[in-house]
Amino acid sequence: MPLSRLNEEQYAAATSSYAQNLIIASAGTGKTSTIVGRIGHLLAQNIQPSEILLLTFTNKAAAEMVARVAEYFGAGVAKQIDAGTFHAVSYRWLKKQDKKVVLKQQRELKTLFRSVFEKRNFSHIDADVTPYGGNHLYDMYSFYQNTELEKNFEDWVKEKYEEHSQFAIIYADVVDEFEKLKHEYGFVNFNDLLLNFREMCKTKNLGYKEVLVDEYQDTNALQGTLIDVMNPPSLFCVGDYDQSIYAFNGADIGIIGGFTKKFPEAHVHTLTKNYRSSRPILSLATKVIEHNERIYPKQLEVTRNFDAKAPSLIAFDELFDQYHAMAAMIRDSQTPHEEIAVIFRNNSSADGIEVGLRELDIPCKRKGGTSFFDAREVKAILDLYTLLVNESDMMAFIHLFEFARGIGSAMAKELYLALKTLGQGSMFYGLYAPDESMSNPFEKRKLNRQLGLFDEFLELGAVGKYAKLGFEPKFMKNPVLKHPRLTKESATFVHNFYLLFRDLKGVKKPSTVVDKITKSELFKYIADVLATKRATLKDGSIDEKQKTEALVRIERKNMLLRELTKPYSEHERFLNAMILGSSDLTQGEGVNLLSIHASKGLEYKEVYVVDLMDGRFPNRKLMQRGGSLDEERRLFYVAVTRAKDILFLSFARYDKVKKQNFLASQFLYEAGLVPKDDAYRAMVMKHAEKEEED
Repeated sequence: MPLSRLNEEQYAAATSSYAQNLIIASAGTGKTSTIVGRIGHLLAQNIQPSEILLLTFTNKAAAEMVARVAEYFGAGVAKQIDAGTFHAVSYRWLKKQDKKVVLKQQRELKTLFRSVFEKRNFSHIDADVTPYGGNHLYDMYSFYQNTELEKNFEDWVKEKYEEHSQFAIIYADVVDEFEKLKHEYGFVNFNDLLLNFREMCKTKNLGYKEVLVDEYQDTNALQGTLIDVMNPPSLFCVGDYDQSIYAFNGADIGIIGGFTKKFPEAHVHTLTKNYRSSRPILSLATKVIEHNERIYPKQLEVTRNFDAKAPSLIAFDELFDQYHAMAAMIRDSQTPHEEIAVIFRNNSSADGIEVGLRELDIPCKRKGGTSFFDAREVKAILDLYTLLVNESDMMAFIHLFEFARGIGSAMAKELYLALKTLGQGSMFYGLYAPDESMSNPFEKRKLNRQLGLFDEFLELGAVGKYAKLGFEPKFMKNPVLKHPRLTKESATFVHNFYLLFRDLKGVKKPSTVVDKITKSELFKYIADVLATKRATLKDGSIDEKQKTEALVRIERKNMLLRELTKPYSEHERFLNAMILGSSDLTQGEGVNLLSIHASKGLEYKEVYVVDLMDGRFPNRKLMQRGGSLDEERRLFYVAVTRAKDILFLSFARYDKVKKQNFLASQFLYEAGLVPKDDAYRAMVMKHAEKEEED
């Protein structure tokens, strides 16, 4: 039984009879064992597995916990537990209610958002600031959805970004049009999943007897209200306020901090025994994190009593000397590469250490980097495949047509809607059997100066200008070619799209579809665009050798995708597997290069935390943009507590490229690793003030 393996504190938490429980589980204190023990206790109390909901922050964490339950109770019982991320659970429930729900990734809906935004013109507004771009405005709107529960978007912008008040009405109208389009096509993003599921919970009893929440410190306001609306009979929340590091994504440390105010009858359990880090490593982490306010009292105990090595601080005269020296230390280490992690606060740090490792032929993998499914060429193939299965997926069409020179997301949407109009609601009918009596299939834009909407379809083009390009005669008659901004190159792209889907008609095997796509003129064009971009040097010239190598890498990905089709005989099953399973794909072996956020929940025998210079870590610029010194300190705490036995901390005094001097991080003197005298403290504070001014 899982309960028999728990220590006294874990056992008390797992068997608690209180209706609401908060478990403060610091790094390495066995929170997973406690959660699994709690599930075991519930099952022993005759709670049905289907009456248990386990909410985690990664699907991997949910799978690991369910696998642990299966060891004791069997796979048949474990698989009945409803476990997953907030988004995965919401998606499953919404799909039960409405099978037409189409989940779209953030990047896809950001493209749709841009297609709406790009129609706007701000030039008629005389303002002291430049309006936000489409991508930034989308990120702002996502943050708003996660954090703001009362104000509408326009009022929120006016209050939070007062200098943009003049643009607020246009921003809000972009959001309104974006939401209408999403509703029309059944698109939902991750925020929508939670919002829509929350509405469902208001009227539907989900039947859960207990809800368990992992990483409770990272919940945001939206997730918090979702738990409130569920209103389960029993609530079991596990987290650590010292590891709350997702404020940039709307996480609210006040949710874990206010647990006992919200639930006056709740019981708070604290797990104090650390099973991961050595005494010196834990001592260093505690020294620093105790500079933050203690929300709930705790004092960690070390269980691994051995003659442990103290954390080492290494100072370097120059930034890149640090990276090369770290790589050499890793080369000479006796620790297996898979048990070594280099943890960084800024991406530029990872670039430096990766170069150092590659030069010494040390294999490494960078978590958070571009995975196979994130590669644009793979996404392009899957977008083409998606349209074959579902021609109503406007987002797939827009993504593809953005590759054509001169066609942005707004124009791509116009072409899609025009084809749909020509085909009486069917994009493919509009492409292959258009209503040729329709002289202007393009929607006449409503003029509204206040909302930045101006008409650009003053004069339609003519199809005759493409006569010498060798297009098929039937295609030449399509009124979509009258778009005023369509060039010969972009019209050729449309023609190649036309030829490819004519060739794909009636193809049944996924392997044949992928093969035809990758060998088509359309995809060859896309591959050339990507390879050219990847081989473009800073002066604008093309390195032909790099371009050839880029094309080879693209072909390798094509071959791998063809391999992935082999187990499938149905289009939809193949597509679902590629889209839903892509986020779990990891590649590579060797030393782990991890951002602090990517390192959360992981542990390694030997850890290097690099670039501990004031300004970089703590990152003063991010602190100015809504972060805080407390959050930076929590990031430091998370980074060092990934280490089990060996911890190296490093910083450099000078960057010869930027000609910039550095001081050691504030956290290093808080840890007692650099002089703590008043003169040094004054230097750090002065340096921090200068960073803020810059």
